[in-house]
Amino acid sequence: MDLKIVNYGAGNIKSIQFAFQRLGYDAILSNNPDEIIKADRVIFPGVGEASSAMKMLKESGLDTLIPQLKQPVLGICLGMQLMCNHSEESDTKGLGIFNVNVKRFSNNVKVPQMGWNTVKNLKSDLFKNISEDDYMYLVHSYYAENCEEAIATSHYEIEYASALENDNFYGVQFHPEKSSKSGVQLLQNFLDL
Repeated sequence: MDLKIVNYGAGNIKSIQFAFQRLGYDAILSNNPDEIIKADRVIFPGVGEASSAMKMLKESGLDTLIPQLKQPVLGICLGMQLMCNHSEESDTKGLGIFNVNVKRFSNNVKVPQMGWNTVKNLKSDLFKNISEDDYMYLVHSYYAENCEEAIATSHYEIEYASALENDNFYGVQFHPEKSSKSGVQLLQNFLDL
């Protein structure tokens, strides 16, 4: 399987590569549009700040490429947030793949949310063999609002979308590569889509 990780400078790619290696797949880093378009599966990761990440996407032309992809695409953490319409983080316009906005948690809770949280309301083959209330690992200050495209929710101050799906596009707020057996199962499910 030709598995590409979009390499646009938004960190923490190694742990995702290692997670796929443990499943028996080589995930290749690429920012080459020709390579990404031909891939069987595309991972769109992200750690960092929304506006600078979007700037890096635009500089490489990946901002126009990603929404046109036809194969299964998985956005992780900031990657998922950038696939939404808009983020409150630095007032950043997103790729508009998911019809939802990204908000910041209020100061009534500890920000960022860091650690394990449950996922519920699971609605997709992405969550096959994953149970309601399984724990996933999260580190984030911003969240996608609960919406029609939500395929999982989590609760931290409010109920928010911890996973999204629109056609061939999937997004998860948590880090499957750091989420133990359930996270590994989700990555395998993504490969099996």
